[in-house]
Amino acid sequence: MAQHFDRSGTEVGPDGVRRYTGLPQNLLQLLHATVDAHPDSDALVELGGERVSYRQLWDRAARVAGGLRAAGVAPGDRVANRLTNGNDWVYTFWGTLLAGAVVVPVNTRFAPPEVRYVIDDSGAAYVVEPGSALPDGEPLEVTDQAHTDLAGIFYTSGTTGFPKGAMTTHENFLSNIETCLRCLGLPRDEQLSTLISVPLFHVTGCNSQLLVVTAVGGTAVVMPAFEVAAFLRAIADEHIAVLTTVPAIYWLALQQPGFADVDTSSVRALSYGGAPIAPDLVHRLQAAFPTARVGNGFGLTETSSVSTYLPDEYAAEHADSVGFAAPVVDLDVADPDPATDVGELLIRGPNVVAGYWRKPEQTAETFVDGWLYSGDLARIDAEGLVYVVDRKKDMINRGGENVYCVEVENALAAHPAVGEVAVVGVPDPMMGEKVGAVVVPLPGRDLDPQELVAFATDRLADFKVPQYVAVRTDPLPRNPGGKVLKPPLREQTHWQPVR
Repeated sequence: MAQHFDRSGTEVGPDGVRRYTGLPQNLLQLLHATVDAHPDSDALVELGGERVSYRQLWDRAARVAGGLRAAGVAPGDRVANRLTNGNDWVYTFWGTLLAGAVVVPVNTRFAPPEVRYVIDDSGAAYVVEPGSALPDGEPLEVTDQAHTDLAGIFYTSGTTGFPKGAMTTHENFLSNIETCLRCLGLPRDEQLSTLISVPLFHVTGCNSQLLVVTAVGGTAVVMPAFEVAAFLRAIADEHIAVLTTVPAIYWLALQQPGFADVDTSSVRALSYGGAPIAPDLVHRLQAAFPTARVGNGFGLTETSSVSTYLPDEYAAEHADSVGFAAPVVDLDVADPDPATDVGELLIRGPNVVAGYWRKPEQTAETFVDGWLYSGDLARIDAEGLVYVVDRKKDMINRGGENVYCVEVENALAAHPAVGEVAVVGVPDPMMGEKVGAVVVPLPGRDLDPQELVAFATDRLADFKVPQYVAVRTDPLPRNPGGKVLKPPLREQTHWQPVR
C-alpha cells in the first residue's frame, strides 16, 4: 500500500509496529522544551478571559500539582477533570501530569449517572469540580514518566451502555502530535495558533489541537462555549492558522450573513472529521478559505485521535473517503466480503491505546495481536484510500458525538408506557445524523412524544436524547431470530421532530 505522508525518522520494532524515533520521553518533557524556547509567548487565550504565557502555564500547572499532592494524590492515581473548556481545564491537565497522576477528562454533557460511573470506574482519587477553586500548593514537578506510562483515560461510549476508559500512554499522545504535524504539513519553526471550538474532553480538542500547537510553541485559543459569531471573530482577531472542527460547525459558519466579510487569510490548514461531510460542503470550504489546505481526519478515542488523513488534493474528488494511513499507522480489513472488499477496519500503530481500563474481556476482544478492531466496516482501494461504509456497531454519529442506539433504547424502555423501542439515525444536513426513536406503546397506554423526551432527558446526556419520535401501533419489524430490522424503520418512518 502506497504511503502519502513523510515516514522519515521512523522504524519498525520487533512487534511489527512502526514508531517515530526521537520523540520526547513524555508529554512534560515536550512542554518543558517549549517553555524554555518560548517562555513569554502566548500559550493560551480563553475567549473573553485571560491570555497566558508558557512560563505562566508551567507555573500555574505546577501549583495545581502541588495542591493535588497536598490533597493526597499519589503518582499513578487518577484525577477526574469535570471542567468545561477554558484555561482552568488546561491547568488541570498539565497539573495532573506534573503530580505524576493520570488525567481522566469527563464529558461535560454526561448525565449524572454517567458521571458517577466514570468517576467510580476510574477510581479517581480527586475530582476537579466546576465552580470550585483549583487545587493549589507548593509547586511540584514530577517529570520522569516513561514512554509507556499511563497518562490519560478518555472514556468512550460502549455498546453495553457503559463507557469504556481508553488507556492512553505518553507515547500514544506524542505519536498523535507528530502525526498531526506531518499530515497537516505544519512547520516546526512557526508559532501557529489554533481555535479550539470542540470540547477539550474529546481527543480531537485535546490531542490534535491543544497538544499539537504546544509542541511548536503556538497558541491555543479556547472557546468556553461555542457561539458562531465569536468563532468567526476569533479567526480574524487571533490570526488563526489551524482550524479543526466538525462539519456541522463549518456548515453553520458558512450560513452566516456576514461570513463574506470575515478575514480568513491567516488560515493555512483546515481539517474536519467526526461526522460525514457532503462534497458540496468541501467545495464551499475550499472557496471560503482560499489560503488553507483542506483535509479530512479520521480516528477514534482508541487511536488517540488521527489514524487516517485525506489531504487537500484529494478532498473534493474523494470527499467520501477518510484518506490514507497516517505515517506510522498500518491498516487492514478483517474478513473482507469477496464481492465488495468490505470488512472490519483494523488499525495498528503507536497511537493505539493500551486497552480499556479495568475491562480485560473487552480489551481482549478489541485489541488482538497488536491490531485494533475498530468496529467500522470499510474498504481500502488500490491507492490506499480508506472508505468507511457502515458501522459494525449499532451507533449514530451526531455531529461528532457517538450515540450508541442500545444505550438510548435501554433508557426509553424504562418508561412505563413503552412496549417496544428502536433507535436509529435520522439524516440531517448540519449534524450528519440526529437521534430518532420508533416506539410502540404498551396495550391500552397512550404515549406522548414530548413527555418521552423529557423522561429521557433525566437519564441521558443531552446529545443522546431523541430529537425525533415516531409512535406506531404495529409491532416493530423483526427477523426470524427476533432481531429488530432497522433498515425499513429508517426508510419508511415519517419522523416528527420534538423539542
